[in-house]
Amino acid sequence: MTSAPSRRATSQAGERPAGPAPRLSPREKARRDAAARRPHLRVADPSAGQPPLDPTLADAAARPGMPVPDAADLVDGLVAALRAGAQVAGVAPEDVEARVAQVLAYLRRRLDGDYGVDDFGFDPHFTENVFYPVLRPLYKHWFRVEVRGIENLPAEGGALVVSNHSGAVAIDSLMVQLAIHDEHPAQRTMRALGADLVFQTPFVGPVARRSGSTLATREDAERLFARGEVVGVFPEGFKGTGKPFSERYKLQRFGRGGFVAAALQAGVPIVPCSVVGAEEIYPVLGNMSTLARVLGLPYAPVTPTFPWLGPLGLLPLPSKWIIEFGTPIETVDHEPGAADDPMLVFDLTDQIRETIQQTLYTLLMQRRSVFF
Repeated sequence: MTSAPSRRATSQAGERPAGPAPRLSPREKARRDAAARRPHLRVADPSAGQPPLDPTLADAAARPGMPVPDAADLVDGLVAALRAGAQVAGVAPEDVEARVAQVLAYLRRRLDGDYGVDDFGFDPHFTENVFYPVLRPLYKHWFRVEVRGIENLPAEGGALVVSNHSGAVAIDSLMVQLAIHDEHPAQRTMRALGADLVFQTPFVGPVARRSGSTLATREDAERLFARGEVVGVFPEGFKGTGKPFSERYKLQRFGRGGFVAAALQAGVPIVPCSVVGAEEIYPVLGNMSTLARVLGLPYAPVTPTFPWLGPLGLLPLPSKWIIEFGTPIETVDHEPGAADDPMLVFDLTDQIRETIQQTLYTLLMQRRSVFF
């Protein structure tokens, strides 16, 4: 009997088996062809004149490759792109360069920690370089705010600005704050008094603190008056911003007059402020009371654009605004302890409310139209 070695024994011995080669499946053939085409690693020959492959060597950076721009090159490229875009938009390139320089200076100071925050959380550096610039396009180009009687605001020392409130969203308080800063020769900063809900709202609360707002309490107002600050109060509160469009420019109740008592205690003048135009930015047609209770809000307004247009409905209508600061009401002539006289506080509160109401009627008669 004779026997032949098995195919496995022949393969292990390195011999080629007799007979035809086994047939490969198409998948195995494709895998082997791909492996044959794959480049194999090879050891670099130092004698070939190429730099070594060790990246820790000092001359490794001399190898040719993609250049990495430094920060100066990036800034120059950004400025050049902004200048080109400004020319297309009709903006002076010099204004673009000045704005870029301001932004870089702001970032450098923030990184270095070269800015201060008071015990209320007010950050003047943030307010001047971020908060006000964000509001100015709305102020100048969207609402085209016209300011009257800004000279009635004192150039120094404490003062109380009392204004009407409207518009579903408290944009009027922001416009009054910017008007006092940009239009007054002394560029004074108004420290607005806000409700608790403002500071409990994510993102809104920290920004309000940083921009100078604080809680609407008599104690905080007296502390600000003692520092010679201009304090702004909107006594209508949510009753003013949430009132229906049918009651536009009709002032709601001013509360118990705590702001008047604080002004009497500090002896600062009270400046009435009347805002026309804010009632038309979000005309309130109804209130989704059930949704408001679920969200914990005082109201959930229904306007001609919201919620029908979704996020686009949040865009305010471009009404024409007029902000007028009235004649100051002096409080220094009152006797000591006048702040504790409820009748005097009530009379002053009613006088201020009547002054603002009559001014609103006058401005409405002078206004040509809602949007022009």
